[in-house]
Amino acid sequence: MTLTTIRTAAATSLAAAGLLFTLAACSTPATTQPATSAPASTATATATTSSSAATEPCAGVKVIVDSGALKQAAADTSVCVPADGPTLASKVLDEAKVKTEGTDQYPKELVCRVNGVPAADFSIAHKGGTYKEECKKTPASFAYWALWVKPASGAWGYAQEGLATLKVSPGQSLELLFTVDGAPAAPAA
Repeated sequence: MTLTTIRTAAATSLAAAGLLFTLAACSTPATTQPATSAPASTATATATTSSSAATEPCAGVKVIVDSGALKQAAADTSVCVPADGPTLASKVLDEAKVKTEGTDQYPKELVCRVNGVPAADFSIAHKGGTYKEECKKTPASFAYWALWVKPASGAWGYAQEGLATLKVSPGQSLELLFTVDGAPAAPAA
């Protein structure tokens, strides 16, 4: 084997590991996945701004955006989105007026920015220094938006699918949480 072949193989392995880590950060137990699909209600989402909004009951799907370690409250929200049955997470987020952006390489599969956060010129402090998210390929393994799902009665779990295929049902909660260096490790509520 030549040195170039070894370097290429190592780079490919690192890229694959980074993608798997990011996808693992966006997964939840399969038991929360509905088996069938039904159209979502066309009623508009109701935004709540109180600090207790994340714990208030929601007859539809509760959507929570938490900038977590970034502490950029402009991105944070808690919204109850009416839903009649299993609905694509991407549609629920659209109805909640939560704007997600993927990366150039993975525009629908990964979440790079939520409501413009982190901005391309924002320096993210982490234990290795600072980092600016360009949203070109896979977000950094130490600074990313994690997708979480919580059943009506149960604990939070990583989503097993991305926004384009994940379905959530009435009574469930869906959270996008920004994590830096593993903190916060899970949603608070």
